[in-house]
Amino acid sequence: MKIRYAAVVAAILAICMGAGAVHAAGDEPKVIIKVASLAPKGANIANLFEEISKQIRAKTDNEVMFKTYWGGVQGDEKDVLRKIRLGQLHGGSFMGPSLGLIAPEVRVTDLPYVFRNYDEVDYVRAKLQPEMERLIEGKGFKVLGWLNLGFLYTFSKEPLLSLDIARKQKWWALEGDPVGQAMYKALDITPVSLSISDVATSLSTSMIDCAPSTPFGAVALQWYTRFKYMTSYPSSSIYGAMLVNRETWDRISPASQKIILDVAREQHEKIKLLTRQEDAKALELLKKSGIVVVPHDPRNKETQYVFEASKRARESLVGKLYSRELLDRTLSLVEEYRKAHPEDKTIIHVE
Repeated sequence: MKIRYAAVVAAILAICMGAGAVHAAGDEPKVIIKVASLAPKGANIANLFEEISKQIRAKTDNEVMFKTYWGGVQGDEKDVLRKIRLGQLHGGSFMGPSLGLIAPEVRVTDLPYVFRNYDEVDYVRAKLQPEMERLIEGKGFKVLGWLNLGFLYTFSKEPLLSLDIARKQKWWALEGDPVGQAMYKALDITPVSLSISDVATSLSTSMIDCAPSTPFGAVALQWYTRFKYMTSYPSSSIYGAMLVNRETWDRISPASQKIILDVAREQHEKIKLLTRQEDAKALELLKKSGIVVVPHDPRNKETQYVFEASKRARESLVGKLYSRELLDRTLSLVEEYRKAHPEDKTIIHVE
């Protein structure tokens, strides 16, 4: 029962630029881009982006500086998006649900139970990336980079050994997330809709019992201290993107625009690998803390029911979030990868 949508910090990890390098007093950059991220200041990945930001300021000869507000001080992602539209911020790092508020079609690559491993995710998203960027840029934003943020697992206070047990739990759903709501509806579960910032308190007061998260997210947000169990099989692969509004982007010279994109995308592979390393470290910490992994049996009838429910959920969103053509293309790309790599039967799961 690894449903959606993610809390997480992993979201946390979406591509964002750190504070600029130190320059002489009065040496003000021509363009200061104010962006916001849920990522906590001081995290390894945040530090990496701080360094990238210094490179951008240096390589653009002090034309461009990114000023980042870390740790959700500007509010959740909806707040950040609202502030961008009001001109108070210029960009930010966003997860799938927030990207879907800009261009709903992009949600097609974070549907539950579509991907089995990172290689499948990377292949499909690389193929769809030009179209996803075109859709987002058509809504007034420039995509500086994408990042896969890991797989979601369900964390719970009781072991989810059957659908009957699962339906008796109080599940968290990200407020305003149509994909998560569709999956819960297909499983006949009525969730509690909350923002990410309300999850910790709601766990403490027993308003909710279950929440989906990446391992890193569960540790970074300290949610894991409220849980005893996690599922071994993931539901969704979540992703993030760093966006800057077009009005701000167009103030930057073409030469510096190219530098920014080159620096951001050159680091993509390093950041992606670091994210996965952080997730693996968090998983080990979870196990040492006493979190019990509930095993998964793909032959179990109830497991098959969950997979069938995911199909009903994604079908219910055709014409609402994405077209039939886009859904079919996404699923065909998954099959294309599997046929080209018959030896790759890896399933990302926790043992």
